[in-house]
Amino acid sequence: QVQLVESGGGLVQAGGSLRLSCTTIGRSFRTYNIGWLRQAPGKEREFVASVSWNGRNTFYEDSVKGRFTISRDNDGNVVYLQMNNLTPEDTAVYYCAGTLGDYFTTVDGFNYWGQGTQVTVSS
Repeated sequence: QVQLVESGGGLVQAGGSLRLSCTTIGRSFRTYNIGWLRQAPGKEREFVASVSWNGRNTFYEDSVKGRFTISRDNDGNVVYLQMNNLTPEDTAVYYCAGTLGDYFTTVDGFNYWGQGTQVTVSS
């Protein structure tokens, strides 16, 4: 079982940028497909982006395409989510999640979850 830890959240003005990081405690996640998901107040958790275990395949939710970039460094045991041109609609708790399965573009596809990091975008 892999234990995921997120960092990098915070408060930023609209149009600004943040970079979230996800790493593990105690073991590598180089064989896991990793995703970022988010949950805004009063809304269901939703998929944001994901990357395959080898970094060759990436997937994005439509509203973040062209603004967010997911990447991974398996040697460094870290997955990043670079978020640019942020809007207030991006305000949410962002979760890093992992799976060994083949489906990693929906919330239900992930088995292991971090505790989340808050991202707040002011207008």
